[in-house]
Amino acid sequence: MTLLGTGAPEGLPRPDCPCAACAAARGTGARAATALLVDGALLLDLTPGAALAAARAGHSLTGVRQVLLTHPHDGPALELPAGLPAAGRVPDGRELTLISGHRVRAVPMDSPGTGYEVTSPEGVRLLYLPPGGAPAGVAEVGRPYDMVVADVMGRPDGLARLRAAGGVGAATDVVAVHLDHDVPSCGEVDRRLAAAGARAVPDGSTLVVGEYHAVPDVPRRTLVTGGARSGKSLEAERRLESFPEVLYVATGGARDGDTEWAARVTAHRDRRPGSWRTEETCELAPLLGRDGPPLLIDCLSLWLTDAMDRVGAWDDDVWAKSGERELRERVAELVGAVRATARTVVAVTNEVGAGIVPGDAGTRRFRDELGRLNAAFADECEHVLLVVAGQALGLRG
Repeated sequence: MTLLGTGAPEGLPRPDCPCAACAAARGTGARAATALLVDGALLLDLTPGAALAAARAGHSLTGVRQVLLTHPHDGPALELPAGLPAAGRVPDGRELTLISGHRVRAVPMDSPGTGYEVTSPEGVRLLYLPPGGAPAGVAEVGRPYDMVVADVMGRPDGLARLRAAGGVGAATDVVAVHLDHDVPSCGEVDRRLAAAGARAVPDGSTLVVGEYHAVPDVPRRTLVTGGARSGKSLEAERRLESFPEVLYVATGGARDGDTEWAARVTAHRDRRPGSWRTEETCELAPLLGRDGPPLLIDCLSLWLTDAMDRVGAWDDDVWAKSGERELRERVAELVGAVRATARTVVAVTNEVGAGIVPGDAGTRRFRDELGRLNAAFADECEHVLLVVAGQALGLRG
């Protein structure tokens, strides 16, 4: 399979767009509208300059026997190179057999457009989905696809559905296409895709479907830190949005009568996928010790506040007599649970030690203990991110 283009329908950079992502889309970061040439016999999506793109990749379109469209329109193709058959669309659920021996089945989408499952004469299977599309009503899939080519950035929930149905397994090569200007840089694209177990390739790349390819290693334990309103919670959520089920652990609990807190909780809940479950608790060690779906812990600073409340850490005398020792024990229990857990974990915390020295002993104590907790927790994580002004900087992994 050759990817003649890997970008959104308008390409990247978009024509006349002044945004930072389009300004940086140069070289291998520039992408034409997505189109796939399968075994030289099947063209999925007909885009401007397809013949030239094929020639640049060392291929010809003269052997193409079928051109199928996925985009949600039935109008004439923008450009029909000489010798190509007219572009068409297979009705949802119907199957088409080509002279070449390939079988193509139309997969219904939850939005306008058509997806295609292509099976080679040897039985290798490819799934290609349109921009902004995800499979509708995915049932159990007999076995994972060998390759999935889809709008991973725009519809990570579609990838989650395929995982839940068994369509994407540990060895499935997930390739992101329809890449647009909503992500600021190529490095950021690669980082977000790796968190989803997917990858992007330059235009003109030829891939062998079913051939072994090292699937990006999704970090099992990640700590996301940053200042207030830096975007750290959103970054943490992005890292798990392609998983079919997630347990969101809210350590802040409910605060009766606090309208500002209620508004924050509502905003977080509204942007999370509907399949995620929420549990309000500070008992993190038992959760980490049990099997289950990935955990998103938000956040460690509120967990520490609860832990310090429990041991009386705000009182200088209690802190000196027993509070410090009891807090150290509780933190050690949490860190040990993170070390031993078999679950995928993404935890959020705050950086509070970069400002002025607090004026009271209790606040200084909290600042110091949070710094110690963050360092100990980070030591147990394969991946550590610092979020500043909405930009995620990799500190580890």
